[in-house]
Amino acid sequence: MASVSIWHPLNLHNTRNGVDIKVRELITLSMLIALGGVESQIKGHIQGNLNVGNGKDILLDLITQLLPWVGYPRTLNALKCLNEVATE
Repeated sequence: MASVSIWHPLNLHNTRNGVDIKVRELITLSMLIALGGVESQIKGHIQGNLNVGNGKDILLDLITQLLPWVGYPRTLNALKCLNEVATE
């Protein structure tokens, strides 16, 4: 059962066509920020975004655009994560 629970979300959905990896990482990061309380996963997906070519400026724009929907606390937490991971 554990192998199915790991295989299903990682392999089935991440290998689908239609959305490229850069956009997929932005969507994943957006959902994690909206969820809240998952800062370690946010940091991991910030690094993932940087690895696929989404720069710090794009991530800053993304977090800023989420503010009206997720509120200030989650936005500030995401900005803190971004500054910890993307130290230029």
